[in-house]
Amino acid sequence: MTTPAPIAVALDAPDLETAARWASLVTPHVSTVKVGLELYLRYGPDVIASVRGASGVHVFLDLKLHDIPNTVAAAARAVSRLKPAILTVHAAGGPAMIQAAVEAAPNTQIAAVTLLTSLSEADLAAIGIQGPPDDAVRRMAAVAVGAGAQALVCSPREVAAVRAEVGPGITLITPGVRPAGADTQDQARVATPEDALSHGADLLVIGRPITGSADPGAAAAGIAAALRRVSLT
Repeated sequence: MTTPAPIAVALDAPDLETAARWASLVTPHVSTVKVGLELYLRYGPDVIASVRGASGVHVFLDLKLHDIPNTVAAAARAVSRLKPAILTVHAAGGPAMIQAAVEAAPNTQIAAVTLLTSLSEADLAAIGIQGPPDDAVRRMAAVAVGAGAQALVCSPREVAAVRAEVGPGITLITPGVRPAGADTQDQARVATPEDALSHGADLLVIGRPITGSADPGAAAAGIAAALRRVSLT
């Protein structure tokens, strides 16, 4: 049996039934499915069981928690009973907040989100973050890992610099991944799946190029096959 590819399919579906159907189609080919804020707020904890199904696929709960440490700890503790493999918090929340999440959910991998992939360098300058995005990402990554984060979320364009900063023991998750020729849509800092993997990413977040296709299962299988070819070269 072929090992599932290191892809987290973003299940940004309009309803629970569609999300569960997409999950069932892609799980033979990918390791992980991602539940984001919209789907979780609409359906609550039930969405986790629905997309996990009987396959036991890893669930990436992408809530991007960002609040004072006590509040984030309480939220992380509340969702940890759902047994997500990964839970996101914002690195910008600072080391005390990240540490609080790590301690509150010891059986879940806490992933610190550095800079959203929708932000361009001009966007960052407008909110007071000067210089190249990879400088800010590296600084945030170092702080997050120092606070106990076991994973980091960064764009594929920064993944090599982040890997050099934090070493081999941290899981690097890259959204903003688009197959060659695909529309970048609202993503500003993107790369192909093959490039992201070769630069050091461990888990690639891919949504619309898979779920927006006529056959999400076939789309996932095709990207997975391309990644296997890269890993063999």
